[in-house]
Amino acid sequence: MARADNPVDEAAGRLLTSFKRPARLMIAVSGGSDSTGLLVALATLCATGRHPHITLSACTVDHGLRAGSDDEAAAVAALCVRRGIPHVIRRWQGAKPQAGLQAAARAKRYELLCDAAVEMQADAILSAHTRDDQAETVAMRAARAADGIGLSGMADAVLLDGAVWLLRPFLGIDRETIRSFLREKGESWIDDPSNANPRFERVRIRTRGDAAALPPTPGERLLLAQRAAGFLFGNVRAERGLFVLAPAAVETALADPAGWRGLLLLAATAGGRVHVLETRSAGRLRTFLASGTLSRMTAGRVVFDRRRDGLYLYRECREIAPLVLPAGAAGVWDGRFRLANGTRRTIIVSAAGQVAVEGLQGPALRARHAAPCLKFEDGAPVGAGMVDIAPVIAPYARFLPRFDLPAAQALAQLAGCPSFASPPNE
Repeated sequence: MARADNPVDEAAGRLLTSFKRPARLMIAVSGGSDSTGLLVALATLCATGRHPHITLSACTVDHGLRAGSDDEAAAVAALCVRRGIPHVIRRWQGAKPQAGLQAAARAKRYELLCDAAVEMQADAILSAHTRDDQAETVAMRAARAADGIGLSGMADAVLLDGAVWLLRPFLGIDRETIRSFLREKGESWIDDPSNANPRFERVRIRTRGDAAALPPTPGERLLLAQRAAGFLFGNVRAERGLFVLAPAAVETALADPAGWRGLLLLAATAGGRVHVLETRSAGRLRTFLASGTLSRMTAGRVVFDRRRDGLYLYRECREIAPLVLPAGAAGVWDGRFRLANGTRRTIIVSAAGQVAVEGLQGPALRARHAAPCLKFEDGAPVGAGMVDIAPVIAPYARFLPRFDLPAAQALAQLAGCPSFASPPNE
């Protein structure tokens, strides 16, 4: 049994007992104290034989950003051998960006972890983010609130690429508690020198000790998502490539924070954008809607077309880059559609453009201009059934926090997408 006075064992034990059926869990291990503590705690508990339905594996991502990173990955591999845990190393190949390096490394890390989890048939990825990481994340996001990113903390569970859930069982534990646990176990860890490099925002936040207001709790975020989902289900319909809100729904969105959240998520989906409108654009939209003017405005790549019979949302037919899909390849076009080329020829996906379509007029015709048009390289049209095409819920295509799941499910149903998978330990 986990000792009652040991928060690390307690958190690891709660995670293991939360799975009611056999599960394969892949631990993301960098070699730092947090991920090493997670691996050691889980391996120790599983070695007792009390969790025979749990199978552990581990993955280390070597970003190749500094000398010796391959030795660190090898040290993690040796630890896993001692603990009897299968381990793989995934490396970030190719050129690294000069700007936004940490963001690019984070995105690549999740991509490689997700790929490894799928290959290893893992039901979930386990990450060792701590209370310290949570506080830094909140402070960083608070500093960006003026840019519309908003004040929020990390979720205890996130769906990656719509494929694998990543769970964070240590969010309630501070880093020093984990290090004390490792010292008691006689285990060492690797200190990453980039954690002291002021070039990176997170390090500057940590060094200054910036404090931020507490973010909404997971329960508050979940309630907001549930109410936003209710607004979407009750007030929005999808037709011919656009979304439509009844006139009364616009007033509801202006008066109700959950309705406004639902409207912003709907707009992000219509525009193929990862983030909702930034503060300034959202303010312009609110002013436009509150005026009651029967007109159009554009924000975040979306046209908001206000008419007597309701508000129409559709993608603006501007700055839509074409997508080249080689034979057998798959890709996402304009953040709105995922396509898989089932032919033996290269396909070009572009916007349909301003072409007349019999039976269409007004918002439906304008929405059609921004719809995907598929042609082979010689200009010949692609026949029906040659390409699999499905809508994408852009705000949640890469990262879906557990507490936003109700809103994501509502958007998926409206767009005609399959439902998102629930966390495996629910």
